[in-house]
Amino acid sequence: MTAVATAGAASREKVDWHAIDWQRVHQNVRRLQARIVKATQAGRWGKVKALQRLLTRSFSGKALAVKRVTENHGKRTPGVDGEIWNTPQKKAHAIQALQQRGYRSRPLKRVYLAKPNGKRRPLGIPCMIDRAMQALYLLALDPIAETTADPNSYGFRPERSTADAIVQCHLVLGKRASAPWILEGDIRSCFDTISHEWLVANIPMERRILHQWLNAGYIDQHVLYPTVEGTPQGGPISPVLMNLTLNGLERTLQLYLQTLTRRDQEAAKVHLVRFADDFIATGSSAELLEQTIKPLIETFLGKRGLKLSAEKTCITHIEDGFDFLGHRIRKYKRGSRYQLLSTPSPKNIQTFLNKVRAVIKDQATASAHHLIIQLNPIIRGWANYHRHGASKATFAKVDSAIYNRKRRKSGYSRPPGYPSGGTVKSREQPTRMTQLGNSTSRNAWA
Repeated sequence: MTAVATAGAASREKVDWHAIDWQRVHQNVRRLQARIVKATQAGRWGKVKALQRLLTRSFSGKALAVKRVTENHGKRTPGVDGEIWNTPQKKAHAIQALQQRGYRSRPLKRVYLAKPNGKRRPLGIPCMIDRAMQALYLLALDPIAETTADPNSYGFRPERSTADAIVQCHLVLGKRASAPWILEGDIRSCFDTISHEWLVANIPMERRILHQWLNAGYIDQHVLYPTVEGTPQGGPISPVLMNLTLNGLERTLQLYLQTLTRRDQEAAKVHLVRFADDFIATGSSAELLEQTIKPLIETFLGKRGLKLSAEKTCITHIEDGFDFLGHRIRKYKRGSRYQLLSTPSPKNIQTFLNKVRAVIKDQATASAHHLIIQLNPIIRGWANYHRHGASKATFAKVDSAIYNRKRRKSGYSRPPGYPSGGTVKSREQPTRMTQLGNSTSRNAWA
C-alpha cells in the first residue's frame, strides 16, 4: 500500500514505510488539530471529542506517532519488554498495531537520574507501543492544552523557551514602578503527586486509555509496584498532562484581582510567570504575597493533590535578587536609577564547571584535539543558553577557569624565575594546548 494517508480510519492493508507521503500526513494532522482548536474556542466539547476520536484512529495520526517515537533521543531505549522499532518493517507493523480495541498498557521501567542536590529523579520508561499510543493521543490533546493555557506559561510548549520566560520577568520587574517583592514558588514532586482522580475527571481524552496509563505501575529491581498518584516522567504525554493540571493558576490570581477596585489592582502589581512546575509571583509587598497570594496558590494546588515545596518556596526582594531557570535576576542601583539584569546564577555556573572538569578528568590520556571536540558542544550549549543576559563578565571568568584547568591537564609548570603571563615557546605541547584552549573556550562564545 502506498500512503494514500487519508484522515479517516487506518487501513488494514500492508504498509510500506518508505512509501508514506509524509507531507500529506502532516497536512492531515494539522488540519484536524486546527479544527480541534476552533471547536475548543467555541466551547463545542462534543465536536472536540468527535474530532479527537477521528484523529486518534486515522492513518496519518498513527504514522506520525510512530515516526515521533522512533526518531527522538529515546528511540534506542527499550521498555520492560526489551523491544525497539529500529527497522522499516517494525515501524510499518507498529502503525497497524496501534489499535484502541483490546489495548492494555504495560508497566513502566523505572530508572533514576542524579539531581544537583544529591537526590535522584525517578523516570518511568514506557514500552514502545505505549510510547506510540501516548504520542498519538498527544496529537489530539496538544491543541486543547495550547488553547486553554495561561498566557505566561512557557514550559513544555511549542515555540516557547526559557528565554521567553526571562523576557517576561524583565517586563514585569524592570520598570521603575514595578513590583519589588517576588514569591519564588516550586511545587514539590509535581509529576509524582498529581491526583489521579483529578486527571481522570478533567483531562479531555478517553478515560479508559488515560486510566490505564496512570495505573500501569512500574518495575524496579524486578519487582512490580503500583502507581496510585502522579504521572510518571518519561512518557511523551506527561508534560502536557502536567501543564493541563497547572493551567488556570494565572487566571485564579486574575479573578482575585477582579474583586478589587481598579486602583487597588494597579497598586497590588500581581503577575505570574511559570515554566513547568517552577514559577514566580510578584507583588507590591511581602505581606500581600504571604497572606493572600500564597494561600490562593496553595488552595489551587491542593485541589490537584499538589503542595508547595517548603524548602524552595520563599519571598525575596528584587534588590537581593532571585534564581530562576538558571539565571540570577536582580535589580541594581546605578546612581539615582535602577537597572534589572539577568546573569548566570552561581549554582548554574558551578554545575557547568563541574561538568567541564569531569570531562577533562575522564579524557586524561586524550590528545588536545580530541579533548576540544568533547568540550566544544558543552561550552557552546551553555553559552548560547545564557547569551541573552548580561553575561560578558561571567563568560570571561568561566573562559579563564576552563583555560587554566586545561593548562594544568597538560602537565605544564613554569620554570623557576619565569615571569608570569606570556606564552612559553620552548615546549611544544603547552604551546599547542594554549592555542587549542583559546580556540575552544573563547571561540565557543561567538
